[in-house]
Amino acid sequence: MRCTWCEGSDDYVAYHDNEWGRAVVDDTGLFEKICLEGFQSGLSWITVLRKRDAFRDAFAGFDSAKVARFGDTKVDKLLTNAGIIRHRGKIESTINNARRLNVLHKDGESLARVVWSFAESKNQAAPEALGSLPASTPASTALSKELKRRGWSFVGPTTMYAFMQSMGVVNDHFAGCHVRAACDRERRAALRSGVGEA
Repeated sequence: MRCTWCEGSDDYVAYHDNEWGRAVVDDTGLFEKICLEGFQSGLSWITVLRKRDAFRDAFAGFDSAKVARFGDTKVDKLLTNAGIIRHRGKIESTINNARRLNVLHKDGESLARVVWSFAESKNQAAPEALGSLPASTPASTALSKELKRRGWSFVGPTTMYAFMQSMGVVNDHFAGCHVRAACDRERRAALRSGVGEA
């Protein structure tokens, strides 16, 4: 059994089974997910998923040190790249957020520690259906506020909730979904590793 939202697309099924809700604790992986969630805002996730390889090529594998050096010429070039979502605000936000991530690193912090500090220690109840999932939560709102305080953009509460679902801080696989238990184990292991400690 799988969550019903992934039905009807092999791309969605593969993403559901192998990535969505799996614990991500490295900053490059988290930076990619936060940027792609920002690009998805107002669009279907399948659109972003099918363009992900082009995004990775366009944004230097989401290496924040490289992306932070992108200037106006690079932005103009990206706006002609049909392989990605050509939205100036979202492109500029990705560059800004790379710079903000580099500030975190310079200050001896990590995005993983910031993000995982908003994880609840106990497992959440499994949702029964798509309609029972919230658009945002107090935790996603708090994460949004914290990142905005640090100068990040395109990180609203709804975007942050989708991000938290995708990278395993929240396990919103439905009750009975065949990967829910594995995602719970990965989430607990990430928390035990101390990645979320202040």
